[in-house]
Amino acid sequence: MPEHVRDVVDLRSDTVTRPTPEMRRAIAEAEVGDAVLGDDPTVAELERAAAELLGKETALFFPSGIMANTAAVLVAGRPGTEAVIDAGGHILNYEEGAAAAWGGVQLRAVPTQDGLLDPDLVAEAIRPDSPYLPQTSMVCLENTHNSAGGRILPLERMRAVREVARERGVHLHLDGARLPNASVAAGVPMAAWAAEADTVMFALSKGLGAPVGSMLGGDAQTLSRAWRIRRRLGGGMRQAGILAAAGLHALRHHFPLLANDHRRARELAAAADAIPGVRAAVPDTNIVMLDLEDAALQPAALLAALAGRGVLMTQFGPRRLRAVLHMDVDDGGIRRAAQALRDAVAQAAG
Repeated sequence: MPEHVRDVVDLRSDTVTRPTPEMRRAIAEAEVGDAVLGDDPTVAELERAAAELLGKETALFFPSGIMANTAAVLVAGRPGTEAVIDAGGHILNYEEGAAAAWGGVQLRAVPTQDGLLDPDLVAEAIRPDSPYLPQTSMVCLENTHNSAGGRILPLERMRAVREVARERGVHLHLDGARLPNASVAAGVPMAAWAAEADTVMFALSKGLGAPVGSMLGGDAQTLSRAWRIRRRLGGGMRQAGILAAAGLHALRHHFPLLANDHRRARELAAAADAIPGVRAAVPDTNIVMLDLEDAALQPAALLAALAGRGVLMTQFGPRRLRAVLHMDVDDGGIRRAAQALRDAVAQAAG
């Protein structure tokens, strides 16, 4: 591991990973063409591999998950229509209003207890046919759910939501940025969740450790339209095989590493929950939410104290910190983070 990675235990996100030496070699040796003209062989190979993994007819390589989600919304959501999403959803809260800005699609936020929509909530949120109400064009689900602490959407619940969407004639999109984490943790193939969605996105640049990119899967007709939207949004890439090679390496070699992230997340959560004034639920996957119950613990001050000890986390609410495990944090990093948290809390408590 490079020295600059060892010096800091960076738990801000699983997007901070650096390419491994093996991934860098794959990048350097990638066979390339012009992806916009359709002749980059490494991009084509990545798209075939992703489509097979998702059990979809085809897949497209996007520069980012936000762009892939936006393309899915623009394909399915007509201007002036509405997309149903839970109130904590990433597409609603963390994508710069892209659905409205680019597609004229408004997002209908549905409050949930755990961040996960259920069929009854979806059925209630889908608008009835009326000349006085906006039409519902799609439902957006998220798996794993970021702001709910990496919670897994159970396959049975997704199937039930899918039945409601099918009965009401609306498109179902799955924001599966961390779907690989859900798959490994639950022991369920990604294709099982993807089978219940019309379109599905997953990220290569989070737990899988690639430096860039997300994949969007679906049927060929839908993704031919998404291809045009990707280019319209500026996502047409030329010798993109250099980036796709990293994604292919991640798909082939990094899936097993996600289980280590989940184990370390549980270890960090247990250590944090043992600290007076801090509470941490047992995580489903690789995201640990730390709730500061002691009024003496101020998030900004605690983050600064952690940073001074070489540990980086983020604030994720008025009195909540977030730590995300990834392949650049080993067992020693978890021990160091837990000790830094104990010391920082003791210092704040005075």
